[in-house]
Amino acid sequence: MVNQYETVFIATPVLSDTQMKEAVAKYVKLIEDNGGEVVYQEDWGLRQLAYPIQHKTTGFYYLIEFKANSQFVATLETQYHRDERIIRFLTVALDKDAVAYAEKRRAGKAAKAAPAPEAPVAEAE
Repeated sequence: MVNQYETVFIATPVLSDTQMKEAVAKYVKLIEDNGGEVVYQEDWGLRQLAYPIQHKTTGFYYLIEFKANSQFVATLETQYHRDERIIRFLTVALDKDAVAYAEKRRAGKAAKAAPAPEAPVAEAE
């Protein structure tokens, strides 16, 4: 059965921009190679951690929303464990309400990113 999931991982802050993009590409490819479909991706950037992890106080956060079989989540999390670039991760299954909320949130972000249409200028007579 195909479910919708959301995974957030925190990568070590010592990665370059290129290395971070390679890490993201690895996980997107892993999802797609195992019959999954990436619905949405969002780079949250470098953020302060709530508490130090492996003597680090910051990390690169990245969110991937995807559809896949429930057995795939174990494969994904195994890959997170094996990757020394990833210091924390969390994958959750989204129910229908969470999916609707995520779609609404994405639509709101898209509306903010799109330029506002210009109002027509009334001609003076």
